[in-house]
Amino acid sequence: MKLDGVKVIDLSLFLPGPMLTLMMADHGAEVIKIEPRGEGEPTRDIGYKKNGASVWFRNTHRGKKCLQLDLKAPEGKEIFFKLIKDADIVVEAFRPGVVDRLGVGYDAVRAIHPKVVYCSISAFGQTGAYVKKPAHDLAVQALSGVIALNEGQDGKPTMPHMPAADAFASLTALSGVLMALLKARETGEGDYVDIAMLDSVLAWTPNVTGRIFATGEAHAPKEERSWGGNAMYNLYECADGAWIALGGAEPKFAKNLLEAFGRMDLFEFATLPPGPGQEPLRAFLRDKFKSRKRQEWIDWFADKDVAFAPVLNLKEAFDDPNTAERGMISFDEYGNEIVGTPIKFQNDPAQPNPAISDRGGDADALLSTLGYGTAEIETLRDKGVI
Repeated sequence: MKLDGVKVIDLSLFLPGPMLTLMMADHGAEVIKIEPRGEGEPTRDIGYKKNGASVWFRNTHRGKKCLQLDLKAPEGKEIFFKLIKDADIVVEAFRPGVVDRLGVGYDAVRAIHPKVVYCSISAFGQTGAYVKKPAHDLAVQALSGVIALNEGQDGKPTMPHMPAADAFASLTALSGVLMALLKARETGEGDYVDIAMLDSVLAWTPNVTGRIFATGEAHAPKEERSWGGNAMYNLYECADGAWIALGGAEPKFAKNLLEAFGRMDLFEFATLPPGPGQEPLRAFLRDKFKSRKRQEWIDWFADKDVAFAPVLNLKEAFDDPNTAERGMISFDEYGNEIVGTPIKFQNDPAQPNPAISDRGGDADALLSTLGYGTAEIETLRDKGVI
């Protein structure tokens, strides 16, 4: 696999960091997850469980080795530094300054291993006015401006239903880490990667910043192309209360749809700028799509060259045969669902390992590779270091 031989030390918790290291583990990296003593990784106990493990934990920590370690103890730091001596990557997602106070920050690691790539993921980065501000995904999305764009039909912002800030930060971190790793292998010099969730969200706004950059005015979401102002890029309710989506505003799709409906007289409205001018077409489509059930529309669109999709719930999406065909859902030997990896290589494809480790389950094996004997390991366990 692409990352065979790459060793990753993961200090992160929850979602952005663990998803980053999961993608690396799926492609062959050895990922050693350092958990805090006691409860360990919080997602072990968050949300629904199946066969004794949380679904969240199983699908972010499969294929990783787990070690509970007290980094405040001198013996704990000694173990950490032994682990990173031959590591390629260190990932952490504490609030800025925490790893330095613990004595395991980039400067301390670089002093003994200059080739390491050290990645910090935080809400707002290691510098700036918000550096000390606590936040998870929701607060970051709020400050990024994107929650205000999720305006409901009542004109009020709605709760985001996907952790966009977490996701963008994780993928941005993966890109940055692999760039730095490539350079480190050429030069022998690692680097520090500072990933802010807020930066990662803002970076993905070029397609929607036109109005504010060109006019200096804030968006009116329901009049904009991407959020309801375009008749051919919109959501429509069906007769059974289910919904469908038209997802392509190109004139060719409007022509194909309106020809099939026998309403080419409405085509001119599809060519107008998004906003009130397209309302006659939106009104027609609202009425039209309410005349049949969702499945009837799925059947009707089957031979039409129109960007159309039924609005599925998440269960329907994972039950869709295409999801399994693309390898995005599989099952382990116990029937636990495994969410696949989105990175597909023709050569050296990913080989997700569905196994998950118990709290501290790999302590003996990991420490023995560092030269600790059985008695020493038991002493460390008795002292609460591991």
